[in-house]
Amino acid sequence: MATKQSPPVADSLFLQYMIGSSDTKNPVVKLLQEIHTCGSINQAAKVVGMSYKAAWERIENINNLSPEPLISRQVGGSGGGGTILTEAGHEFLKRAHLLQREFTSFLNFFYFSPEEAFNTLKTLRRIEMKISARNVWLGNVTQIEKGAVNSVVTISLKGKDTIVSVITENSVQRLGLQPGTEVLAIVKAPSVMLGLEIDRQKISARNILEGQVNRIVSGVVNDEVVIDLPGGDTVTSILTSASVKRLGLVPGMKITAIIKASDVLLATV
Repeated sequence: MATKQSPPVADSLFLQYMIGSSDTKNPVVKLLQEIHTCGSINQAAKVVGMSYKAAWERIENINNLSPEPLISRQVGGSGGGGTILTEAGHEFLKRAHLLQREFTSFLNFFYFSPEEAFNTLKTLRRIEMKISARNVWLGNVTQIEKGAVNSVVTISLKGKDTIVSVITENSVQRLGLQPGTEVLAIVKAPSVMLGLEIDRQKISARNILEGQVNRIVSGVVNDEVVIDLPGGDTVTSILTSASVKRLGLVPGMKITAIIKASDVLLATV
């Protein structure tokens, strides 16, 4: 009878880091599982051992880096609202649990379901990526306008949201960008300006993202404003507390995020 062969040690360590061993769950997978169980990010954070703020940031990263939103916020109702997994979130958990259970026979799983296994690992890799910038979105290149020195790259995000980046032509070649290429668009929170009733025809910035204020985290000097976009992504902006008060920002109001194309960095994974 044929015996199963275990993956090489290096591959085993990599997979264990990505999906967790049979007795150690990946923090992302465990957080999603607890959200499904209790319907509350606050309670899920306590179970996982995260702060409420850290859990919110992780959830926003999960939604931004997944091809489809994995969680959905519910507002109001008899229970006062909460957080639930979307259909894509449930499917992702099923695939992640399958990978955890079948860790020792992953090569067989990869052989029979290569695209499904590869996509799950890619999503986990994006989620676990450590980067200081608060805004990291998954998208696909839809257009490249080449210039002598710089090129304009248009990326489609979830829904109908798009973002434009200006990078050197050398960077386009080095990253191997072409229409259809999957990329990460990265923007530091202080580079995100906010405005009310912005006329697209009267502003030079290429990226005008309209959304709704989700929450405001107040600081001593600066405030953090998190904005929900229609497609399911979130945008985080850091601006002075005085600016937040001057704009009269409160959760639920419509707001426009303004980002210069030169402030949008691109990365491939």
